[in-house]
Amino acid sequence: MATQTPLLDQIRTPADLRKFPETDLRKIADELRAETIDAVSVTGGHLGAGLGVVELTTAIHYVFNTPDDIVIWDVGHQCYPHKILTDRRNRIRTLRMKDGLSGFTKRAESEYDPFGAAHSSTSIASGLGFAVGRDLKGKKNEVICVIGDGAMTAGLAYEAMNNAGWLGNRLIVILNDNEMSIAPPVGAMSNYLTRLLSSKEYRKLRRLGQEIAERLPHPIEVAAKRAEEYARGLITGGTLFEELGFYYVGPVDGHNMDQLIPVLKNLRDTDLPGPVLLHAVTVKGKGYAPAEKSADKYHGVASFNVVTGAQDKGKSNAPSYTKVFAQSLIEEARRDDKIVAITAAMPDGTGLDIFGKEFPDRTFDVGLAEQHAVTFAAGLAAEGLKPFAAIYSTFLQRAYDQVVHDVAIQKLPVRFAIDRAGLVGADGATHAGSFDIAYLGCLPGFVVMACGDEAELRHMIATAAAYDEGPIAFRYPRGDSVGVDMPERGTPLEIGKGRILREGTKVAILNFGGRLVEALKAADDLAGKGLSTTVADARFAKPLDTDMVERLAREHEVLITLEEGSIGGFATAVLDHLVRNDMIVHGLKVRPLYFPDRFQDHAKPYDMYTDAGLNARQITDTALSALGEPTLEQPARA
Repeated sequence: MATQTPLLDQIRTPADLRKFPETDLRKIADELRAETIDAVSVTGGHLGAGLGVVELTTAIHYVFNTPDDIVIWDVGHQCYPHKILTDRRNRIRTLRMKDGLSGFTKRAESEYDPFGAAHSSTSIASGLGFAVGRDLKGKKNEVICVIGDGAMTAGLAYEAMNNAGWLGNRLIVILNDNEMSIAPPVGAMSNYLTRLLSSKEYRKLRRLGQEIAERLPHPIEVAAKRAEEYARGLITGGTLFEELGFYYVGPVDGHNMDQLIPVLKNLRDTDLPGPVLLHAVTVKGKGYAPAEKSADKYHGVASFNVVTGAQDKGKSNAPSYTKVFAQSLIEEARRDDKIVAITAAMPDGTGLDIFGKEFPDRTFDVGLAEQHAVTFAAGLAAEGLKPFAAIYSTFLQRAYDQVVHDVAIQKLPVRFAIDRAGLVGADGATHAGSFDIAYLGCLPGFVVMACGDEAELRHMIATAAAYDEGPIAFRYPRGDSVGVDMPERGTPLEIGKGRILREGTKVAILNFGGRLVEALKAADDLAGKGLSTTVADARFAKPLDTDMVERLAREHEVLITLEEGSIGGFATAVLDHLVRNDMIVHGLKVRPLYFPDRFQDHAKPYDMYTDAGLNARQITDTALSALGEPTLEQPARA
């Protein structure tokens, strides 16, 4: 039965919301929560974070004059209620689908999304940019940044706060604390003090006290200021933020409209010129029992049954690559007590939650701090341990300087387990693992591997565990593995050596990574046309198996390279070797296949790979075109 939302039905934009009396806001928030749950049950996506900010979203758009007043949502996981209130409700059931709404904030999508966000901890830095730009232009609008307590573990947030406190531009930061990681329990006295601290009367009294203290002898002035700071630290927990130059207000119950609205109005109407931080305590998954009970499982969900909470996850006989990684690393760690594992706030996503259950003292979650994760791993390696840094490809980009300076230059044997290599479907361009082959392959002394199936992943983990000569990386896709027979344990591979899976004479497909199954399908298609095809799995982009590359070039008319990455990666290494060694002779036609030179929007993975030209049919057409043969028709999707 469809959710009844009589008040929400009257709201298309925040301007409509602001026409309602404050007494209706609780009901509007309830309807907004119900609509969010219903929409995500159809599309899948990030649920818990959005449910935790329903009241906060409603209150912000009610109190502030958006879109003139700018609201920046950190990460973007919590933006679904925001999208519903900002003229996108009619498309909310297209979330994360091809040509539908993004699962994150996106500038091209709406004037209510002033800054795109899909990675964490960027809101304060970008918000400060908006605030400084506003002041340079002589404008008077507000800039509000909403950042979660998890995102506050990243250095970028504190770098921005330090700069904001120094510059002194007016900026409102709302800390959405849904883990109670900073605040003491919120009670009646705390709520009263929060409203008091945000009021004009308190600020006037505080300024008067400061003026009096400044007229006292210096030792007494210092003692008075310290006493005030101590008292504020006791009642608010805000000393750290005050030291960074922010006026701290909180904590406040982020689900209580009777507290949120007056406090936000106080902040809106304050004459404070500098940055302010409002500390709001919320519950992730608020208002939906399954999400409240299991916040981790309802952070990101597939489509689900609203009544039972059961998620509609596809069934597969093959384990996910992530699970294969976790289980294989556990096997290696049982035999080698030097192995340790690091994650940057993604224990579930990387499989290290499984590893951590068996080796809690050898598992380290450093929070949303990829830079620290890499340098921390470098320190562990320098101490003689064997660190595996399990970080998504797209998140490892955030720590590239540390990979270069702290790991590669020092030749430290950090093992990089790069999950989500390639296209990832509904999360779109921001989460695609597009660039790591290129950005790691250019670093001296780096070993870069990619698995074509789950058995190869197990061997590559064993290879990394045994390799102590410098940094080594192995990449693997998101989702289910291929379903090949698995060895009981991994066997270290010879560094820089690939493998031939199928011998042929006319066309050679040289694969690196997760397109191996598509390469084999293409070889079958070509065989059906009488074209004998070799399929090789490079395994290594660096060091390259140059003997195998040269053999393929000598013995075939067409050489196709295949990879899930950008230009500058595996194909570049192959072509560089062939050109430098005068191997493109006798009419050899080389056709590199890699990601197009553009960011690809979210869609189903199959459609994204078709768009990228990396499915079997496009590989086949590439070979036929190179040989001057008629290409196949574009396939119709089942």
